[in-house]
Amino acid sequence: MRVDKYLWCVRYYKSRNLATEACKKNQVQVNGQVAKASREVYPGDRIQFRKDQIQYQISVLDLPPNRVGAKLTDIYRKDDTPAEAFAHLEMLKLSKEHYRKTGVGRPTKKDRRDLDELTNDAWDDEDTDE
Repeated sequence: MRVDKYLWCVRYYKSRNLATEACKKNQVQVNGQVAKASREVYPGDRIQFRKDQIQYQISVLDLPPNRVGAKLTDIYRKDDTPAEAFAHLEMLKLSKEHYRKTGVGRPTKKDRRDLDELTNDAWDDEDTDE
């Protein structure tokens, strides 16, 4: 079975087109080698791919005949993704919401001054490294 079709069948991507695009962007590896969308996968293969800032690692247990329901995906794959990857994504989400909540509106003058001060400090730090 093609790797793009397999990733679509076990519900990592919503469409085959998205899975194919991920392969074209070199985000999918099979057994440690970058894979094209047409690469065949077999039971026992290890697939690594990047999606939503998480580096997934899965093992192919069996090949599904067609797209399977969400509850049946564990029959065909074993997810070896480390828990730290999901914790890192959660921290990224929290850090984005820490300063301002989404939909609050435009920054106030004080918010703007704080942002300018923060960016100026970042630029000053880069100048001193050289």
